[in-house]
Amino acid sequence: MKDLMATKKQRRTAEVKHKRTKKGRRVLLLSVIVATAVVFLAIFFITLFDYIYPPATGKQTAAKKREKQEVTLFFSDANERFLVPEKRLIPKEKEPEDQAKELVLALIAGSKTGLVNTFPVKAEIEGVKREEGEILSVNFRESLVANHPGGSAAEMATVYSLTNTLTTNLPAIKKVKILIGGKQKESLKGHIGLRNPFMMNRELIAPAAPPKEG
Repeated sequence: MKDLMATKKQRRTAEVKHKRTKKGRRVLLLSVIVATAVVFLAIFFITLFDYIYPPATGKQTAAKKREKQEVTLFFSDANERFLVPEKRLIPKEKEPEDQAKELVLALIAGSKTGLVNTFPVKAEIEGVKREEGEILSVNFRESLVANHPGGSAAEMATVYSLTNTLTTNLPAIKKVKILIGGKQKESLKGHIGLRNPFMMNRELIAPAAPPKEG
């Protein structure tokens, strides 16, 4: 009888130990799961924060501190008869070719004051090269011709808004040559010949408005 009672007691003790061990394992497993979830969430939110607010790299910091300079761009007036100057701040470059490219990109971007754009928005520049003497060669991709509306007035506005802009802001440049796809074309789109370099055309610049009386 005593042996039977002892056996039952041992069984109960073993069951209690087993339950405690099982419970301990569950608690440990739950702790591991919670810890893993916390680490995962921490990594997720850190990654999300870096994505929304990326840290400033050397290039980004340099870009923010990039010096600007005021330039004069030329766009068409409402009647597309004259070119009207527009002041703009653009990145300042050390090399004339790089500065010329910034000027061309600003022209393609269009007017910020409501003037008529002289380049199609899909126009693309291939490169700029300083040639002998005072000539600057500007090479456009075929997209300029493909997206240009054509017509003598529109072609003249494109050619001379480019020429007047470059010669005004780059004193060393007196003439501008226009290339399409790296080659000289007969004309932009059938009206204005492109065989020879262009010089500034002051006659196309809109006359200054007379001062207001009183």
